[in-house]
Amino acid sequence: MTRFILRRLGETAAVLLLMSYVIYGLIGLMPGDPIDLMIASDPKLTSADALRLKAVYGLDRPLHERYFAWIGAAVEGDFGYSRLHARPALEILWPRLGNTALLMGTSFVLALALALPAGVFAALRPHSPADHLVNLAAFAGISMPPFWLAILLIILFAVVLGVLPAGGTATVGDGGLIDRARHLALPVATLTLVSAGALVRYVRAAMLEALRQDYVRTARAKGVGPARLVIGHVLRNAMIPVVTILALDFGGLFSGALVTETMFAYLGMGKTIFDAIMGNDYNLALVGLLFATAVVLLSNLAADLAYAWLDPRIAYR
Repeated sequence: MTRFILRRLGETAAVLLLMSYVIYGLIGLMPGDPIDLMIASDPKLTSADALRLKAVYGLDRPLHERYFAWIGAAVEGDFGYSRLHARPALEILWPRLGNTALLMGTSFVLALALALPAGVFAALRPHSPADHLVNLAAFAGISMPPFWLAILLIILFAVVLGVLPAGGTATVGDGGLIDRARHLALPVATLTLVSAGALVRYVRAAMLEALRQDYVRTARAKGVGPARLVIGHVLRNAMIPVVTILALDFGGLFSGALVTETMFAYLGMGKTIFDAIMGNDYNLALVGLLFATAVVLLSNLAADLAYAWLDPRIAYR
């Protein structure tokens, strides 16, 4: 197992290195650069000034030379400065990475806590009124656009009832635990409701497939109780395909919560990456996308380790 983990970590590092080159190249090929933006905003700058500034910042060199200079500095911990914030890129990303981790982790755990019992409950009573009700709620969650649900929650809880803030990460001058929880409530509810619908369907389908297996019939014939059968045998095997979906969903949630973060003015990674790309903030966009790539790769590694824990027949040698 240790050799497998070390090998996968090495593969993750290689993929990150390759993706850094691809992302750097794509961002470098985007029209316009910081010097062009400076010229457009200051008519006093001449062409000679532009050429001199590009030479100073290395923008006159070929793309591969600029990449190797960047990766060399990145190995030493220097990921460049943010053009929009005039601060090191990592100083901007660390607090927003924490905000996204809190938002995504909370919504992920809550969605799983809702989806598991609901999916199991529906699978144990197929085609019953309870199963139809769970399916209806799941389809409603899948069908609701995040921005529409966010608007409804803001109108209800922030405008009509006035019990929760409409956006932001914390109140200026407060920032306590209760205040952070109040600001998290609406975005977490939005992501939880949207994510739980699909997870319920996956859990239900996996449970129905597992319940048809021969070992379930054998366990019942041996007198295994219903609770032990469902929790100890059926659910454990049904979770193997669900873990794959969870790993993919977690990686997508980390970088793809742009709509939710924008609707609630929540300073997370999705909104930061989008603002950096729109503002031609190359360093900030590059580091943010690499963080998102790393989270996807590590979540896939966690899924592989979970397979071995769920099914003892799976061994990594």
